[in-house]
Amino acid sequence: MEIELFFKWIKQNLRIKAFYGTSENAVKTQIWIAISVYLLAAIIKKKLRIERTLNEILQVLSVALFENDELLPLVTNLHLQDQKEASCNQLTLFNF
Repeated sequence: MEIELFFKWIKQNLRIKAFYGTSENAVKTQIWIAISVYLLAAIIKKKLRIERTLNEILQVLSVALFENDELLPLVTNLHLQDQKEASCNQLTLFNF
């Protein structure tokens, strides 16, 4: 029962959909890396007092992983406000 809860938690929180390797070492390595990333995101959230959820932070980080943007504005609510203000200056395609 406990192992089933552990794997359910892994699927929901660590975003491991499939294991890349089949050996015991490969599975353990992938789980430890996912746990490490999750804990680092939790530490960043706490230290910087970010109001977003851990899942939102991890989602932003996964999307912006290869972008050349600063991460702090991406994971704070200030970035959301900037986007809303910028969208009001956006041109509309059809003016009815």
